[in-house]
Amino acid sequence: MSLKDKLFADLKAAMKEKDAVRKDTIQLIRSGVLQVEKDNKIELDDEAVMEVISKQLKQRRDSLPDFEKSGRADLIAKLEREIEILLSYLPEQLSENEIEEIVQKAISQTGASTIKDMGKVMGLVTPQVKGRADNKVVGGIVKKLLGAK
Repeated sequence: MSLKDKLFADLKAAMKEKDAVRKDTIQLIRSGVLQVEKDNKIELDDEAVMEVISKQLKQRRDSLPDFEKSGRADLIAKLEREIEILLSYLPEQLSENEIEEIVQKAISQTGASTIKDMGKVMGLVTPQVKGRADNKVVGGIVKKLLGAK
């Protein structure tokens, strides 16, 4: 079953269960996928759908601190639930230790030694962690490891 089919089946299940947050989140994913398909006149495969989901996940993670500053506990809870739903459609996320190992290998492969070499390292690491780690976290680890050298 493709990811788009799974989303459609989960949307129907969420509607039957009257789970509004899940239904709304899945509808947002599906509309994002449809928008990309219409804009580019292509049919998205599972990997491209995961990219759309990753972008939506990043948007929600980026807006979480704003809600925390405003003290909106109701919106924070809804946003955390949306993040949880989005994560359920992505491959299992890498731990910081796993990311660190990948970054270490990339540093040794590229011969990076200073923070100026961050672009080389990120260029090698990004395809390996695509959909399985937030680039902000990866960038932080790269900075930490290159700064330590």
